[in-house]
This record gives sequence, structure tokens and C-alpha cells, in this order.
Amino acid sequence: MLTLFFVPDLPNQVGAKYSFNSEDANHAIKVLRIEVGEVFRVSDGAGAWANVQVEEVTKRSLEVRVLEVGKQAPLEIKFTVVQALPKSDRAKEAIELLTEAGADVIVPWLANRSISRTEIISKFVTTVREASKQSRRLFIPEIRETVKEKGVIELIKNADLALVFHESAEIKLSEIISPATKAKNVVIIIGPEGGITDQELASFAQAGAHVAGLGRPILRSAHAGLAALSAVNALLKVF
Repeated sequence: MLTLFFVPDLPNQVGAKYSFNSEDANHAIKVLRIEVGEVFRVSDGAGAWANVQVEEVTKRSLEVRVLEVGKQAPLEIKFTVVQALPKSDRAKEAIELLTEAGADVIVPWLANRSISRTEIISKFVTTVREASKQSRRLFIPEIRETVKEKGVIELIKNADLALVFHESAEIKLSEIISPATKAKNVVIIIGPEGGITDQELASFAQAGAHVAGLGRPILRSAHAGLAALSAVNALLKVF
């Protein structure tokens, strides 16, 4: 699969010349050591892409020619993941895994038992961009502002299907999602390391969220989102 970079001025005409001269270009030249003749992909992060071939390498840029252009359609289902803020050293890991697992929107949640009380949205934006490059995603996930309980409830009310994952769940995910389930807007809620409080859980259920489990092993908050997205994707047969 072609190496992917994101650019703000995506070329859209086959045969056009383009100068790739961003910080990513510097990385491509000095670290990846991309040479004349090599082909890579650039994208606008919103589905459009262009495959380009290197014609000249300078100290600060790759001069390329556009070989092919296209536009990837988004999936029919939009996944929003509400992630309780973990400790700073795990926050980046959580965002990376959610990006790689296919989250379309990531909403940091300041839960009652969240250890981290810091909002680091700017760092999250950089993280989703880098994780999208690594996983060859043409759509960079949207990072929303941090919400509290009221904000989570609003997301639940506006969803076609909302799932809050908790170890106390008595109903299997496969009993909530069936082959007949139709949902275009899915919200997945992942609690903090300390767990979702009974009051939060009751509020989310009252707003319309289903309480579901991920099996016997209890995953770390930073890892649970990936597992939840994978399980829901499989049951909804997204891919």
C-alpha cells in the first residue's frame, strides 16, 4: 500500500506538476528517503486523493507529477466515540487506537471518575492526523471539544444507536444489534479507568443508550474503544 501524506492544496488533475514541500516532505526526504521514480499518495483528509510520482528531490521538497486522482466515499454508518479522558500518557494511545479502528468523530469526555482533568484538544488533532497516515485512512477523524455528562446525553438522544460499555451489562451486544438493526449514526461510550458511576450509567440509559459488555476480561479504558468499534462493526457488517 502506498505511503500516505496529507496536504491542504491537493492536486486534482492527472499530469499536473506539484511541489510537496511541507514538514511531511522533510520527513519523506530525510527519514523515508523517498527517491526519484517512487510513487506515494497525498490526500486532503476528507476522502479525496492523488497518486504522485517523484520527478525531482531537493533539500526541502519533492517535485512530483500526478498519476491518478480519486475520491473515496464515506461509509454509510458514522461512528462517534465518546472517550473518557485517561491519564495523559494513555490519552494519545486511546486516540491513536480509535483512529485506527475507524472512529469518525472522537469526543473527549470529562467523566466523574476521570483521572485527567486536562483538555489537550490540540494534541489530539495532531494525533489523529498522524494515526490516519499510519493506518492509510483518507478521512481524518473529527475531534470535538471535551464534554461533560450533559453533552454525552445530547449525543445519545441524537443517535440512531447508542451503546455504553460497562462490566455490569447483562445483555450481550449480539442481542442489542441484530441483522435487522438499521443505524446511520452510532454513538459508543467508553468510561474512565475508575469506571462509570451508577448515576452516569442511569442517566445514559434513561436517555436511550443500551448498556453492553465486551466479555469477561476487563480492558483498559484506552483499549476498550478499539474492541468496541471492532465488535460493533462486525455485527453491523460495515465492511
